[in-house]
Amino acid sequence: MSFSQISSRLQKELKSNNPQIRFLLKKSPGLAFTTINEIATNIGKKYNVKVSLNFPERGKIEDYEAYGTENMGFVFERDSKAFPIARDLIKSKASDILGNVNIQDAYMYEGKEGVRVVNDNYRLDILPASLHIWGKINDEIRNFCDWLLENCYGVKPGVEDAFNETNS
Repeated sequence: MSFSQISSRLQKELKSNNPQIRFLLKKSPGLAFTTINEIATNIGKKYNVKVSLNFPERGKIEDYEAYGTENMGFVFERDSKAFPIARDLIKSKASDILGNVNIQDAYMYEGKEGVRVVNDNYRLDILPASLHIWGKINDEIRNFCDWLLENCYGVKPGVEDAFNETNS
């Protein structure tokens, strides 16, 4: 399952629950947050990935049209400390796909490794166990995350998933 497919399904599910979420936002933003992330978790469970949505700025949760298009987190294997592929390959691919971005080693302590990709509009925290996208997801980010899920995290679309995606 690709990043694009997971995020598309998440957006579709959130949209179908939009009336309930909007009601909850007026009643209790905390309850709305819980509901939004329960939906994300349920989508992720289908692919053995923990998916969450983050709302880093005050009031951001009220921008329900943006749900699933920004500020997302994916947890793959909690205890992984090293990438299954060379970190330099991830950095090279980030440069190829994302263009002019600042790419740096990150979280390099206690035998752990990570990569941070930053530009003026977003930040990607790429860790062996997780991927965090801070900012709006554009086509380049989507393509890079598709590459990461397949080549770094081993999340690949199955025959059934590809069939369901074309017939939904």
